[in-house]
Amino acid sequence: MTFDPMSRGSDPNQFGTEAFYAALGRAFVAMCAVVPLLFVIEALDLWLKAGFDTTAGIIPRDIEGLDGIFFGPFLHHGFDHLYSNSVPLILLGTFVLSTGARRFLYSTLLIMFVSGLGVWITGSPHSIVVGASGVIFGYLGLLLMRGIVERSWWNLGVVVLVGLLYGWQLLGVLPTDEPISWQGHLFGFCGGLVAAILFRRRRPRDDDPYRSESTLTLP
Repeated sequence: MTFDPMSRGSDPNQFGTEAFYAALGRAFVAMCAVVPLLFVIEALDLWLKAGFDTTAGIIPRDIEGLDGIFFGPFLHHGFDHLYSNSVPLILLGTFVLSTGARRFLYSTLLIMFVSGLGVWITGSPHSIVVGASGVIFGYLGLLLMRGIVERSWWNLGVVVLVGLLYGWQLLGVLPTDEPISWQGHLFGFCGGLVAAILFRRRRPRDDDPYRSESTLTLP
């Protein structure tokens, strides 16, 4: 008889399989390890009075503020700001990371670049922008578009869940007079949409003669 191992719980991309839950668990542990590093950075900033925000944040339309595109997401305006980002970062980051570390890395870098560059070009003059919220909105856009392009009801379900939990925060992509970078949210969300398309999982065609068969033949 012929046995396809992917049908018995070894496909990490298939909802409900053992591999899926294992990948989700590993991703959750990894994200729970990343967030404390952000707290360490913030604690060092306060303890050393280093002013990381002003030296490594995004300064719109200022050449010296370009490095903030990649440094800014690791910095926050105090612990209250970091606390507000921690839970959604862990939650959304877990679902994004569970589908593969390489896809997660490439997607995160693209989201950071699109969000940061958008802030640098369109942000308010003389402002300094820091925080991981652009990445968070990027993950949200990524999961939404991934659910569409990969026909994954699981990813769409995650977006609905996040919408129920943080629906009021989704308005952060709209212009506001509040001291938040809605530009970072908007461009981050757009970066996530693009990342989902560029780094989507391509399923092999059934009629592809070069497709590798992952079957086990038993007597």
